[in-house]
Amino acid sequence: MFSRLLIRTTVAALAVTGLLAVAPSAPATSGGSAALAAAASTTSSADVVAKMPAAVEDRLGTERGNLVDAVSADVLARSHDAGGLTPEAAVAELADEGRKVVVDVRTAADGWARGVAYVEASRAHHGEPEGWLYIAHRQNGRWTAGLEGDGEFAAYVARSPLVGEAERRNMTAYAERRADLAQVGALANTSGLLLPWMPDHYMTLTGGPHAHDGGTGYWSALDFAGGNASGLVRSSREGTATSMCGAGGGWTRVIHPNGFSTDYYHMRNTTYYNGTSIARSALLGTIGTDTCAGGSATGAHVHWSLRTYDANYNGQYTWLNGRTIGGWAWWNGSGQYSGCGTRLGVTACPGTAIYNRTS
Repeated sequence: MFSRLLIRTTVAALAVTGLLAVAPSAPATSGGSAALAAAASTTSSADVVAKMPAAVEDRLGTERGNLVDAVSADVLARSHDAGGLTPEAAVAELADEGRKVVVDVRTAADGWARGVAYVEASRAHHGEPEGWLYIAHRQNGRWTAGLEGDGEFAAYVARSPLVGEAERRNMTAYAERRADLAQVGALANTSGLLLPWMPDHYMTLTGGPHAHDGGTGYWSALDFAGGNASGLVRSSREGTATSMCGAGGGWTRVIHPNGFSTDYYHMRNTTYYNGTSIARSALLGTIGTDTCAGGSATGAHVHWSLRTYDANYNGQYTWLNGRTIGGWAWWNGSGQYSGCGTRLGVTACPGTAIYNRTS
């Protein structure tokens, strides 16, 4: 049974001021469903939230606050919504909107730590969170964190003992495919990525290409619901899966070895993954309305998004326009959510049930 520590910090140069507790636990190892447990306590306002299993808390000792500071600083520097603001101002502005910065420390050993960090989306409207995998290393008494996209992250993937060989090969292959990802249009190749359910079953397209965050980003996302797939959400291809919100949360990221990764949000009954190698069509969860990291959802569905990596493992949401997923070529519409897919002379727009095809 794992307990999880919840740290809430008031940010003043991102210094940790105290510890609080009561949070659901999650296993520090890969795979399986998490047990639930209770944990400890703190002193401050809920501006930055840090989570970690009790065993990780014990390993980090008094260094856990410094680790959270280092990761939080990188998160705020990378967040679109915190851009140009000081850490204090960024956290205060997010808090005014009811949003938190979350640092989840999943594993730690011998001066290394890794996990997930994210900035919650606003719950006042439809939108999706910003999230990153991270690896941190302690040298000369100081933690240096690397988020996806930092030079440090790429270096740490290559040498951290917390990254398994299979995961390292998978992530390296992902980044090395970056040259193929500049293609946009009919020739863009996703190397056989499926739609997020079983092949030869159908779901209904409820939202054509739109920005992952519901805002001004690349139109990288599709929404699906219903159909004869029993609402089961499955991986678009084999890869390395991570439950971004932790156990029970409805957001999963899968890094595929073909230069793409995929995000799945709003799920329920999720399988917990922590850098876990999975097969194509591995079960991730069920369509739902979960908003574990903010945003909103009307009606059970899965919000599926396409991402790419570059040489520094910088994961970015990318255009769907012209790319083939599940046997369908996807095209932007005149506005977000209105675009359609085409296959063998058939055009499927929102409201249409479509089959997931392998070719």
